[in-house]
Amino acid sequence: MASLLDKYVFQALEAYPYDLMEAVEAINYALSYDEKNPIVLCLMGQIQAEALKDYEAAKSYYQQALAENIYCFDVYPNYINVLLWNEEYDAAARLIEFGLSVKGTDKGILYQKKALLLEHQKAYKEALKWLKVGKEHTYNAMLMQEIKEDEIRVKEKIPKKKKKRTEEKET
Repeated sequence: MASLLDKYVFQALEAYPYDLMEAVEAINYALSYDEKNPIVLCLMGQIQAEALKDYEAAKSYYQQALAENIYCFDVYPNYINVLLWNEEYDAAARLIEFGLSVKGTDKGILYQKKALLLEHQKAYKEALKWLKVGKEHTYNAMLMQEIKEDEIRVKEKIPKKKKKRTEEKET
């Protein structure tokens, strides 16, 4: 039975996000074999959030996935995204802090999410500090590039101080 479950999990992962119908069908088969599989629950949460914009349903799937396995690391960034999109900043902050306490999570991504939370709250200088920390905990080029792009975007949002003009009148 585990091999059939794995087959459907891999089918769902391969199909998402390019073929949602196939992904959902494979997810449903996988859930019929193990309704508590955290990988499948996470993927269903992604579909609910990203494709259907049903954040409440997505949160429910992510909560179930973490209840089954707090080491299902793909859940953390996706769940944080949903909380940010739904403007649940306190819950996002708590989940980030919890994720940072779990051994093995990708700290670089979680610090990046912390910076994104601060950007949502317009705390741009603080966000830049956490992006720097995120860089220190990043061990792949793709994430490093994303963080650099985040820095550029956040820096552009920092209000520029107006320079005082001193005009001299010629007489």
